[in-house]
Amino acid sequence: MRAIRVAAFGGIENLTLESNYPLPAVGKKEVLIKVSAAGVNPVETYIRSGMFALLPELPYTPGSDAAGVVQEVGSEVTRFKKGDRVCTVRTLTGSYAEYTTAEDKFVVHLSDKLSFAQGAAIGIPYYTAVKALQIRAKARSGERCLIHGASGAVGIAAIQFAKAMGLHVIGTAGTKEGMALVKNTGADLVFNHREDGYVKAIQDAIGGVDIILEMASHVNLQRDLDLVNTRGRVVVIGCRGNIEINPTSTMAKESCIMGVNLMEVTDEDFHEMHHVIRTGMEVGWLDPKVSKVYPLGEAKTAQHDVINNQGTTGKLVLDTTK
Repeated sequence: MRAIRVAAFGGIENLTLESNYPLPAVGKKEVLIKVSAAGVNPVETYIRSGMFALLPELPYTPGSDAAGVVQEVGSEVTRFKKGDRVCTVRTLTGSYAEYTTAEDKFVVHLSDKLSFAQGAAIGIPYYTAVKALQIRAKARSGERCLIHGASGAVGIAAIQFAKAMGLHVIGTAGTKEGMALVKNTGADLVFNHREDGYVKAIQDAIGGVDIILEMASHVNLQRDLDLVNTRGRVVVIGCRGNIEINPTSTMAKESCIMGVNLMEVTDEDFHEMHHVIRTGMEVGWLDPKVSKVYPLGEAKTAQHDVINNQGTTGKLVLDTTK
């Protein structure tokens, strides 16, 4: 099979396409999937560069989000059968490949309403949004939620889930196109986070917010602490560097800063998140937005774009059939 392989940590030049890589073996609690599409996430660039807390053994195939068709199941797998359309939130052998394996507990049936490209856009974005809002922030209907950087894949997922939960959603983006996508996805108010004074504009419009989902905490964390209400929650989803904050901001308001990490998830959490994702597909609020699709051989370009493109508008996906 064809697969992207990484033999050394470093730049995107370390992503290489192998044409005759062997198919992975299937364990008794595992599923072999013929991958049609693989999601591209910022975390995969951190891992490839060696700048992540948990690093795989070299060499490895990147990727956790895959969508495709089940080809084989292990002897103890009962929820899936050959021919099922599925998507993953975690794989064992990487999703940047024509085939991958995953533990059955990290696999979900993919609705016929969604394409494989959309299925590849579910994993990290939607599970992150669900964990951030439901499990970490414990959001309640009627609360005000600011999604700081809402036009990317996680932001779009968060808007959709927040609206399904009954939250009042405020989103930010950095381009007119991004702002339009955020508004069309369901945000009640949209602001341009590249404009001077946008934080004051939010305060003037609604006062403060109860929950903030933060995609760039290395830039915005102090602003978040100024914006959040008493006993509000700032959920850190993305960070690419250090930032200095004034802790009195959180002391005075008794606010809370918390992180989200999909590698730190209990089986109970996954069961809860699976239920939300399946329900979202069934009732229709889960509607992934795919920004661009690349052939598998253009993984270098895709990883460059997922980090460097400004004003992101949706999910980047690899078409593993091309």
